[in-house]
Amino acid sequence: MSARTRVLGSVRARWRVLVRLGLWSVLEAGQTFLIGYALARALDDGFLAGNARTGLLWLGAAGLAVGAGAYGTGRVYGVVAALVEPVRDRLVASVVGRGVREADAAALSRLTQQVEIARDTLAGLVLVSRSFLFTAAGALIGLFSLAPLLLTVVAPPLLAGLCLFAATLRPLARRQEAFLAADEALAEDLGAVCPGLRDVTAAGAEARVWAGVAESIDAEQRAARALARWSVARVAALAVGGELPVVLLLATAPWLLGHGVTPGALVGALAYVTQSLLPALQNLVHGLGASGSRLTVVLRRLAPTTASGVRRPENRSNSLRATGTPPPDAPALDLTSVTFAYGPAREPVLDGLDLSVPAGAHLAVVGPSGIGKSTLAGLVAGLLEAREGVIRVYGHAVPGPGAAASRVLIPQEAYVHGGTLAENLGLFRRDPVPEAELLAAAEAVGLTPLLRALGGPGGRVDPGALSAGERQLIALTRAYLSPAPLALLDEATCHLDPAAEDRAERAFAARPGGTLVVVAHRISSARRAGRVLVLDGSRTACGTHDELLRTSALYQDLVGGWTAEPTAPVR
Repeated sequence: MSARTRVLGSVRARWRVLVRLGLWSVLEAGQTFLIGYALARALDDGFLAGNARTGLLWLGAAGLAVGAGAYGTGRVYGVVAALVEPVRDRLVASVVGRGVREADAAALSRLTQQVEIARDTLAGLVLVSRSFLFTAAGALIGLFSLAPLLLTVVAPPLLAGLCLFAATLRPLARRQEAFLAADEALAEDLGAVCPGLRDVTAAGAEARVWAGVAESIDAEQRAARALARWSVARVAALAVGGELPVVLLLATAPWLLGHGVTPGALVGALAYVTQSLLPALQNLVHGLGASGSRLTVVLRRLAPTTASGVRRPENRSNSLRATGTPPPDAPALDLTSVTFAYGPAREPVLDGLDLSVPAGAHLAVVGPSGIGKSTLAGLVAGLLEAREGVIRVYGHAVPGPGAAASRVLIPQEAYVHGGTLAENLGLFRRDPVPEAELLAAAEAVGLTPLLRALGGPGGRVDPGALSAGERQLIALTRAYLSPAPLALLDEATCHLDPAAEDRAERAFAARPGGTLVVVAHRISSARRAGRVLVLDGSRTACGTHDELLRTSALYQDLVGGWTAEPTAPVR
């Protein structure tokens, strides 16, 4: 299911909210109707007829209508929030699920920026479209009530402007998407160049590096110019649909007055066009033109396609059958001569690393801050790409669908979305998790007290009301329920106390068929592990806790700097 279909389905499912939106918008249509109609009656039946009292009463009615319309507009904002926020939650759940399952490197951008753009622009589109629809209805009904002949002057250019604007929407969306892609490519190039500027200068490679960046700058400039050219058509649509009717009303005024249109009706028609239709059309053109194109682009990017144009399938399998059976003796994790650096001219963070973790093992990764522990986790998860070497997860090459289905990464900053607790915990499962299995997982990891406080699996989750440790417990339990056998904990328990961390890590170590790799921040995590990997540049060491205390000076220093109660290792 595409992101666009998901959004439309979510909106249609909340039809009661749409009914409330329409009812409050009727007040706005009534305000629009009375602005022109009351003005016409005030002139024809009041001031021009020598009856000032009648004229003032009609103007007072118009003022009351403005107040009622303002009240209705205020109520509309609350209804729009009830319509849009559930859509945002569904998009967030989709992005996070795919990002973790498929090692989608762009998931962070989609989560922090593009989902919020989708929410804001959808809210703006609902407001703008609703306002134009009801304002136009009120104005056109008012014109017909004053004199049907007025419609023959106002309606044709209005319809022509709308058609011209509609014809620009699809090309404008394409140009907007091309500009966004060019902007992302330039940002990626600059992100790779800026950290290595000193090395670029030292190596005398300024000209070569500039040539590559200049190509990206030129591409973005071409995309921006193409987008600007299509924006001219949008201005033309506004001129035809909103400003031409004013000119036509003034130019045909003698003819209209000679065919039964009263002076008040003519003034009312001008009020309808200048005070209602033109502002509403401006909001529609600028809002729907920019926000609509942006929403279309963002929804496409939230549902990425492969090079062939076929959407990448979501992998929510509860087994590894969909990705092929790994070799029977394949290790859970195998790294061969893996080298990685942040930039072509930077010193490698990992240099020729060899590592083999058998299935069912429990490995702790330790080392000084910045030595590459989280980098190693990112490489195994497919979020980063090694410069050299091969990484395999249960025999499947990284990156790849088989490896993605065989591992689950729990980062330091846990993500929890709105919805029920069961929906959060079952994010990596195709089908709903049976309640007995969910409760058993919560008990094993240590989530049961929070589960009870929230009212059980069906309890609603407010991410902002949870502590960092509570969010980590939810993320850990979600990973525990994942079908992936390899669990990567990248400081995923840093907000838990030692006892809670001990319980969670022991649960993962005892998970049937599971393998555990922990990026450790306490000595207790290293003591619990069967083996410990000490990252120290080219002097990497791997062994048991006791072995490393005898052979690794760095590990001895790390143990001396850590303070925690010792616990028996889990084998």
